[in-house]
Amino acid sequence: MTDTLTIAGRSERMSRVRASDTKPEMIVRRMVLGMGYRYCLHDRHLRESPNLVFRSRRHVISVNSSPTQCRFD
Repeated sequence: MTDTLTIAGRSERMSRVRASDTKPEMIVRRMVLGMGYRYCLHDRHLRESPNLVFRSRRHVISVNSSPTQCRFD
């Protein structure tokens, strides 16, 4: 399948894709905080920098909200 956008158009569209604070991530964060759990955000020292890090429990949560991984053809 060929790309229908120009290089500038594709660059503009991809620049609007957010890496953090996406809607699915915010839903999970509100839910976890509402349950009373404390967490750290985007720990760069861990592999793939997970979204939520529970240091005292030694657990992580990664929210997959990438538009390229949620495609339906």
